[in-house]
Amino acid sequence: MSQSTESTLPQDGCTPAEAWAIFDGLPAARVRDVVVGRWRGAELPTGHPMDGSLTESGWYGKQFDGPDDVHPLLFSDERGDIFAVDPRRVPLSLAGKLPAHWLRPVRNRLRLLAPALRTGKPTARLRDIEYRGVVSAAMIYDHLPIVDHFRRVDETTLLGVMDMRGLAEPYFFVLRRDQA
Repeated sequence: MSQSTESTLPQDGCTPAEAWAIFDGLPAARVRDVVVGRWRGAELPTGHPMDGSLTESGWYGKQFDGPDDVHPLLFSDERGDIFAVDPRRVPLSLAGKLPAHWLRPVRNRLRLLAPALRTGKPTARLRDIEYRGVVSAAMIYDHLPIVDHFRRVDETTLLGVMDMRGLAEPYFFVLRRDQA
């Protein structure tokens, strides 16, 4: 599918129902399509309580080095250095419960916090899993009840939905392959 990202994904966000319609209308992104590379993340605002949280905290995206070697959380510090974070060291349970702008001081101090958060080990895996009737790539966190499901927007863009136990509504995000 070579449809442009701009015509598929709303630039200013959408309702959850619209996000589901877009997600369900996209083709599968199989593990073999997403394995290698760093992917830059962006939120797809849907009115979810977590909207803005990842952006404000300094989230950069994800790194796929192989099906069993995934870094699900990359962050960028105030100097632009990118590093992998162990998801167990991030209070994800607070996401959506605090106003997103309260996370700005965390982002401004990521360089100082990095030694406590950083990991060199992969903390997730990719598998092809059926979700909403389509077998597509999914990222399974090793130590948290989270599965991110992906669909292909185009050759360099994925639409993801975070399915986390205890989260009433899934959280939508976009990944664009870094052009390194």
